Amino acid sequence: MKNKEIRELETKDLAERIEESVEKYNQMKFNHNVTPLENPSLIKAARRDIARMKTELRQRELNK
Repeated sequence: MKNKEIRELETKDLAERIEESVEKYNQMKFNHNVTPLENPSLIKAARRDIARMKTELRQRELNK
C-alpha cells in the first residue's frame, strides 16, 4: 500500500485497516513458522505497511 493511498483513507477506516493488517501479519508469521512460506518477503512488506499506516494515524492524532 502506497503512502498516497493511506492518506486518502478516513481515520476510522485507517484504524480498521491497521487491525486487519496486524491480524493478517500475525497469521503469516505463524504459518511461516509451521511451514515456510513460498515468498517470505511478504512478511517484511506487511510489517512495513503496518508501520506506514500507524505513522499516518499518529500524525493525524498530533495534528488535531
